[in-house]
Amino acid sequence: MGDDELAELRRRRLEQLQRQSLDQQSMEEQLQRQKQAEAQIHHVLLQILEPEARERLANIKLTKPEFARAIEQQLVALAQSGRLKQKISDAQLKELLRQLVPEKKEWNIRRM
Repeated sequence: MGDDELAELRRRRLEQLQRQSLDQQSMEEQLQRQKQAEAQIHHVLLQILEPEARERLANIKLTKPEFARAIEQQLVALAQSGRLKQKISDAQLKELLRQLVPEKKEWNIRRM
C-alpha cells in the first residue's frame, strides 16, 4: 500500500468517525428535547389534575400508552388555551374518557 492510499484510507475513516459523532450528538439532543417535553407535560398535568384523576391516567398509561398520551395532549391543550377554570376531578376525567372511547358493539352469536 502506498502513502497516498494510506492517507486516503485515514481521511475516509476520519470522516466516518466525524459523521458518527454528529449522528450521536443529534440523537442525544433529540432525546434531551423529548425528556424536556415530557417533563413539561407532567408539570402541567400536576397543576390541572386532582390526585385521583392523575392516578387513573397513570393506570391507563400502563395499559394503553398511546391512548394515554393522546389524553394528556388534549388536557394540556385545554389548559394552555385557558379553557380550564378548575382542577379536573376523577369524575370529570371519567366523563371525558367516556366521550373519547368509541362504544363497543356487542355481538351475540346464537347457535340453533
